[in-house]
Amino acid sequence: MNQINGLEPQLARRSTGAREEARARVLVVEDDPSLAVMLRYNLEKLGYLVDEAADGQEALLRVAETAPDIVLLDWMLPSLSGIEVCRQIRRRPQTRDLPIIMLTARVEEQDSIRGLNIGADDYITKPFSMEALAARVRALLRRAQPQAAGRMLRFHDIALDGAEHRVQRGGRPVHLGPTEYRLLEFLMQHPRRVFSREDLLNAVWGADIHVEARTVDVHIRRLRKALNGPGEIDVVRTVRTAGYALDLDAV
Repeated sequence: MNQINGLEPQLARRSTGAREEARARVLVVEDDPSLAVMLRYNLEKLGYLVDEAADGQEALLRVAETAPDIVLLDWMLPSLSGIEVCRQIRRRPQTRDLPIIMLTARVEEQDSIRGLNIGADDYITKPFSMEALAARVRALLRRAQPQAAGRMLRFHDIALDGAEHRVQRGGRPVHLGPTEYRLLEFLMQHPRRVFSREDLLNAVWGADIHVEARTVDVHIRRLRKALNGPGEIDVVRTVRTAGYALDLDAV
């Protein structure tokens, strides 16, 4: 059963500006042949290069061989689950920042949170529209792109280098996924200001992307884990019922 809705009309409406991430390479990891064909057809129409893998082991080989810009990763795969593929991608230094969108038929909130905790940047539940998936792919690719040359942000002992797309704290490198990087960048642009989950969703994910507010909590936890070493101050302050702020008074 096809799990993408309303394909052709949506593609026609998106003919203008559809190639804004020209020739970005997408790896589609999906064991349903008909869904894989539909994804390839529509993504290529939008200007992407598309590679495919039908199981978890093949997916890891493709990531190593073709260096994709983003991975669309099915949760339920033969030989190796999507969750385990995501975990292994995040373990490898050369792929730890690779954007990953999980494709899942699991609708329970805890399942989605588990995928995000493992390292996925976003998730979308089946069935989905190609328009919704394309919007998420574009948003995640934009967040993964290097920032304007020469842009340097500092807060306390944290330095974010937009030219090199690198973060350091106290001189040590901090390895962040694209979503955590954008979260930190936004908070460093507005130090000590409290932002609600909805504010952060609009600023980091985009106002046109529907993501659950609790997704922000998952990425904040991942940001804290990467940012705060032993004995270091937690600079991300949780303000009960209000949101989050980058602040030295974090408790």
